[in-house]
Amino acid sequence: MSEPLADSEPERRPSWWRSIGPALITACVVFGPGSLLISSNVGAVFGYELLGLLILIGILMGTYVTMGARIGVVGGATPCTLVASRLGRPVAAVIGINLCLICTAFQFSNNLAVAAVADALGVARLFGNPDEMTRHARSLINSGVLLVFNAAIIVLVFTLKHVYRTLERIMKVMVAVILICFLVNLFIVRPDVLAILKGLIPRLPEGLLTGDKTGNIYSSYPMVLVASLFGTTFSVAAALYQGNLVREKGWTIRDYDRGVGDAIAGVAVLTGVSAIIMMTSAAVLRGQPANDISVLATQLRPLLGATTHVLFCVGLLAVAMNPFVINAMIGGSILADGVGKPAGLSDRWSRRFTVVVLLVGMAVAMIVLHTPIKKVDAIIFGQALTVIGNPLMAATLLWLANRKDIMGERRNTLVLNILGGLGLLVVVFIAIRVLLLVVSKLT
Repeated sequence: MSEPLADSEPERRPSWWRSIGPALITACVVFGPGSLLISSNVGAVFGYELLGLLILIGILMGTYVTMGARIGVVGGATPCTLVASRLGRPVAAVIGINLCLICTAFQFSNNLAVAAVADALGVARLFGNPDEMTRHARSLINSGVLLVFNAAIIVLVFTLKHVYRTLERIMKVMVAVILICFLVNLFIVRPDVLAILKGLIPRLPEGLLTGDKTGNIYSSYPMVLVASLFGTTFSVAAALYQGNLVREKGWTIRDYDRGVGDAIAGVAVLTGVSAIIMMTSAAVLRGQPANDISVLATQLRPLLGATTHVLFCVGLLAVAMNPFVINAMIGGSILADGVGKPAGLSDRWSRRFTVVVLLVGMAVAMIVLHTPIKKVDAIIFGQALTVIGNPLMAATLLWLANRKDIMGERRNTLVLNILGGLGLLVVVFIAIRVLLLVVSKLT
């Protein structure tokens, strides 16, 4: 059975600290290594030009995360349970499978980030001279790293007794460290303030649809990079799961305002960190091909100095650890929820399905490691693929948030429906563009 998750932190904690939880975990899931690498790439390729677009994406994400939280608090059940009670279990199962596949795509990127860090830190040196090794041999070593890493996570999944409570406490500290580190670095590099203000005006950069930017192997398709930015910042799947997380937290209708405030705080953290990384990269890496860990690490050189490479890799590993466990557990628990099994993070079926997500994500990453594709490029492409499943999630949230039998007087307002409708149109457009691109690359 799920553990009781009503606020149980010591009363000496400030009330605002005790209230933060579900949305912060959502932010940690969304802000993984993919977000770090993609925000860095966007800054390197487009400079400050997409800052305004990032803010708009953050507003849309905030709209959907608050919808998810409100549905979970007011509806008294998880979104999949509410869908199953009105449209039938098969529909709920489709939603659960769709969200699980999105989590698996994120997991594939998380695995590649771990492999990239292992490669950059020279783990291969433990087995000989990397310069004398074949690419196949180095790929086997990285695959072994992933196997050991995932095995450790699986052990953790089955030994943690209070999964949610442990994750929430760890995430609060990790997010604070990441935010402080990049914020201090931003002040040190002193980006162009006028360029930042100009970049805050929402617009599409010249050549976005025609592909005349340079930078990495996807430079002919900068739409992939923008789609990746949407995938890592406007994750409708994570917004839908917010409804599950507030149930895990034990919030009821009395916690309605707290749930909405928590959702806004989580999205603000996510968007703020992405913006800080984008501005830092624009100031330090503009015009450089940012598809290598060594190049990306230079953005922290003003703060970290000569140790920047090692510390960036360690930081990337820490960022990867944030969503590695949580993302897999969300995929497992939402799949359990969709098919009608107990869906608490500590429930048996959630843990079993979590292992499935971990193994599939690891297997796909291992396959990519044995191809000539650069890890950073594969991470970006994997994040872009996650947007394909977003339209179904967005439509589900809008439908639930407007049902009077679920939300009562707390149904979506006109403003929320306008923003939600805009978000739905955006995710449909991005999903179609990415899907067409994938098809064109495969044919």
